[in-house]
Amino acid sequence: MSAAKGMIIKMYDAVIIGAGVIGAMTARELSKYNMSICVLERSNDAAAGASRANSGIVHAGFDAKPKTLKARFNVEGSEMMPQIAEELGVPYRQNGSLVLGYNDDDRKILELLYRQGQENGVRGLEILGGEELRKLETAVSRSAVCALHAPTGGIICPYELTVAALGSAMDNGAEFLRNFEVSEILEDKDSLTIYASDGRSVKARYAVNAAGVYSDKIARMVGDDSFSIHPRRGEYLLLDKDCGGIVDHTIFKVPTKKGKGILVSPTADGNLLLGPTAEEQEERDNTDTTAAGLNDIIAQINEEAEGVPVRAVITSFAGLRAAADTGDFIIRPYKTRMVHAAGIESPGLSASPAIAVRIAELLFELGLKTEKRADFKAERKSYYWFRRLGAEEKDAYIKDHPDFGKIVCRCETVSEGEILEAIRREPKALDLDAVKRRTRSGMGRCQGGFCSPRIVELLAREQGIPIERVTKSGGGSYLNICRTKGGGQA
Repeated sequence: MSAAKGMIIKMYDAVIIGAGVIGAMTARELSKYNMSICVLERSNDAAAGASRANSGIVHAGFDAKPKTLKARFNVEGSEMMPQIAEELGVPYRQNGSLVLGYNDDDRKILELLYRQGQENGVRGLEILGGEELRKLETAVSRSAVCALHAPTGGIICPYELTVAALGSAMDNGAEFLRNFEVSEILEDKDSLTIYASDGRSVKARYAVNAAGVYSDKIARMVGDDSFSIHPRRGEYLLLDKDCGGIVDHTIFKVPTKKGKGILVSPTADGNLLLGPTAEEQEERDNTDTTAAGLNDIIAQINEEAEGVPVRAVITSFAGLRAAADTGDFIIRPYKTRMVHAAGIESPGLSASPAIAVRIAELLFELGLKTEKRADFKAERKSYYWFRRLGAEEKDAYIKDHPDFGKIVCRCETVSEGEILEAIRREPKALDLDAVKRRTRSGMGRCQGGFCSPRIVELLAREQGIPIERVTKSGGGSYLNICRTKGGGQA
């Protein structure tokens, strides 16, 4: 190895490339066994890619074609999700989903989805007429004449789930390396050596490729060019919490070749979500929103639900789906030391717990030898534990922990104590967006206008860095250029 590439950090039994929901869930699953684990992430935090910006829907499993990996792992994963969410302290609600039909042709598609769902093993599916539909969901569009009802559908916060799963793995001994952009992978008879673009490197007896939109590039580093990934951008609108109760179910129209289409759904945190669009693109990191995309969402909403106040939008965002040219999930070993988990687009979030179990099985089939741990800690304290206390319990706790009595984010009622806990607790929040993902500070009506300066001060203090070095999301996303009082130029 050349000196320019630096020193090898450590040898691990398993290295996972990518800290999205698949990588985080896999790390947690593997941490149930006696083995050394490391998660590599090209960004400054977990859930920085597709797991940061998606619908947060736990799909029931009727949309995937029978006998595909999407169908299998969607249904298995959605069945596992309630228990995992409870163990990780992540908000989850089984609110059910409705796919709306507007004519006889749509009804035929709904009937096909119903049969697919039954073949896939989805429980409780039923086709409703217009009158039954409006009894179940009063805000649904009057132009809808039928619907497929899937009561096992749910909603969860994707980035909260990802961060909590990685945190659980770390609670059980896994390690996390950030800003580790994989540039090269070399194989010898006993291991893989994985190099970062900054010269760092790790060794792995086995590796998991869970790199999202970059997973085909990782595959090519080990000689596998059997698949390609094309990013598909989806734009969303998020409405204020006052709108969260307009609908109870997740509402879709009949799906198209590009996906499940525009949806109207409450979120697990109480907002109302509209979107996504579906636009193919070449760029793997372009998450810009567009006037055309957002207008497209607004134009379609009244076809699904009535009375949606689009003027109550508090933010818009876009995410990228890692669509594979195979049309299905790619979950398979390559040679003797790597397992691919690629092309994990929708319903990847729903499928993630089951995919993690399958990845572990494949590693064992490749030759990973280990035993289950007797001391695995399944439970993890929720980031929201304090706000769930009663008034008297909060008062008692604040007496001994005064930071929890200082409200920093007024919109979401987040205290300084909760923010400090997010900064200090693994995986540590190192930037403004990372604090937001753990505490919801900055996610309310003012979108951080009031609380961001104080959070930046806390991040600087806790990391022992100047305020000018605190970033929004790592890299060069600095929030302050220089001090205007007392500190001079940075």
